[in-house]
Amino acid sequence: MRKPYVLLLILLCLLGLPAGGTAHAADNGSWSVYPVASKIAARPYFTFSAEPGQTLTDQVAVQNKTGRPLTFRLYAADAYNTARDGGFAVRTVRERMHGVGAWAKPARSRVTVPAHRTVTVPFSLHVPDGAEPGDHPGAVVALDERVDPGSGKLALGVQRAVGARVYLRVGGPALPALSVEQVRISHHQPLVPGLGDSTATVSYTLRNTGNVTLSPEVNLKARGLFGRTLLDRDLTRVPAELLPGQRVRLTETWRGAPQFDRGDVTLTASAPGTRQTAGASFLALPWLLVALVFTAGALTGALLVRARRVRARRSAPVRPSRRERTTPSRPRSSPSARP
Repeated sequence: MRKPYVLLLILLCLLGLPAGGTAHAADNGSWSVYPVASKIAARPYFTFSAEPGQTLTDQVAVQNKTGRPLTFRLYAADAYNTARDGGFAVRTVRERMHGVGAWAKPARSRVTVPAHRTVTVPFSLHVPDGAEPGDHPGAVVALDERVDPGSGKLALGVQRAVGARVYLRVGGPALPALSVEQVRISHHQPLVPGLGDSTATVSYTLRNTGNVTLSPEVNLKARGLFGRTLLDRDLTRVPAELLPGQRVRLTETWRGAPQFDRGDVTLTASAPGTRQTAGASFLALPWLLVALVFTAGALTGALLVRARRVRARRSAPVRPSRRERTTPSRPRSSPSARP
């Protein structure tokens, strides 16, 4: 009986460097995928500009670095930002495509590359007439359809893929827009004030609401009572490329946060042509001390109420009992007069 497995697709898309850097192929050690070099220079990724209705052609190279032939499934895919850290990733072959993944078609859907050889495959990219202007990132992917078996009760099958990035810009208005949403702050304080460090976690959602890829910069500020500046920091754990329509949930740790203060945090995200600010208020209290003070206050209040009731009972006038109020008094007999 065939053992069931869970398929884990490892898709590597660390394709090249930012513009101006040295060209590098997307590589996982066994094979690499990269654009065929132009007449001018090698390219780290595909960069296209096109108008709606236009068709482009190019070539992708698949290099086998192993000592045996490898067979790949070639397909085009849309790109997105991962939820974990905002990294550049692409859709799997089974997912529905809307941009580059639907418009680009390799001349061969499967290719076998001999050991230590490179195969070049042409592909075409047709931009439909109704394509929206702006950036449409994606990749041309070489997927090894073999599944490496896992082990254990729940076997984990692994498929590997490598893709060459595609940056396509469709002609029309370029609208950069960025938003900061759902800012939250949570405190983690020692039980006993002063014994241990206090930290806070600031979480927020960074969203590209425009139609072009952005390289955002985010600044975090925190102010306490009377406007005191507690923190002013440029964040480093921010996506290098925030793709159009994508959002990522990010967190930032604030070590040395105040243990007793009231204020607010402000996040300012900016990129060329756009700037957005959002914030949240916070109240930092040593909760164990607050609980003790509350308990002592409640106990003191209860004792005061009890003492007041005792004093009220002692100072109240004594009322006759019910029996005394209902029993008629006997008239006294007067001495009879003697004749």
